[in-house]
Amino acid sequence: MSGKTINSAIGLLVIGNLLAIISDVIIKWVSGDVALFQFIALRLVVTLAMLLPFIGMIDRSRFFEGTRIHLVRAHIGLAGIVCMVIALGALPLATANAIFYAAPVLVMLFGVLLFGEKLRRSSLLTVISGLIGVLVILRPSELNWAGLAALGLAVALAINAVLVRKLPRKQPVVHSLLLNYLLAMPAAVTLAVIEGAPLDFSALSAAFGSALFILGYNMTVILAYRHVDASRVTASEYTGLVWAFILGWLVFAEVPDAWFWMGATLIVGPLLIQALRQQRPGVRRRLPVAVGGSRRATDYPAGQTLDSHDDDLPTSRRAGARDRACDENPAPDPSARCSAD
Repeated sequence: MSGKTINSAIGLLVIGNLLAIISDVIIKWVSGDVALFQFIALRLVVTLAMLLPFIGMIDRSRFFEGTRIHLVRAHIGLAGIVCMVIALGALPLATANAIFYAAPVLVMLFGVLLFGEKLRRSSLLTVISGLIGVLVILRPSELNWAGLAALGLAVALAINAVLVRKLPRKQPVVHSLLLNYLLAMPAAVTLAVIEGAPLDFSALSAAFGSALFILGYNMTVILAYRHVDASRVTASEYTGLVWAFILGWLVFAEVPDAWFWMGATLIVGPLLIQALRQQRPGVRRRLPVAVGGSRRATDYPAGQTLDSHDDDLPTSRRAGARDRACDENPAPDPSARCSAD
């Protein structure tokens, strides 16, 4: 699949979301058998190793530019990964993913609270519906640490998404990723040392598998959005919830209850409707929130790939690139353009 046509781009996103859910399956499979912080530290090491082939793309003359905001995002992201592992280990796969998809809803909410942005009526209804959906799934009367952890990941993703606008605009994506993971490494290693668990090679293999499948997801996203307007294909990203249901059923014999279906509909339904509305020829305004790729722990912004900058693209490509979602880091519109990372 080249990603140069709408059908091939949709196919890539469907496959990519399958790869991302497989990463979740790996984490869930080993979560009860490996040391939590050791696994997270190893996953960071493996991810950094996978980025090494692209190290020539960093801007060495301004290597530490934006360190303060990278430091904040790195540790928020680290907390999010901890929450993700806890949630996947204790919750049904589909349930955890449904709560993760609350991230775009929270992005809109944080945009209002932190930057004074205004929501249109449809966006306000989306926020209210999403928050109700989270409450329906979590059911406060049965709330536990796993549910709070899943919500914690959604909050971490949303905060990091809003903070994207604070990153240096000219910084290459690989540069931002390297700084992010490097700055998170000391805390991750310290937590692993305090944990005191002996080195577990099964944790290393699981960390490698998880990072590899997420990298595969990243590549499909880059290919899918490089040639096609996001508004025409981004709804395909919600197949991730379908894959979570299927693999949860096949691998872990999980069957979500009626509360899950009601809550998931309240969260994803309005976001999906907004994405589908963007496909209409007469609709040219961007969504108030970039909804695509809302829950993956990746940092590829709109209009950038591992080897490009938004300003280096032709004018027509730049216009299309700015119209797509930040993968895993959705950013509010209109003032929050995805500038880097």
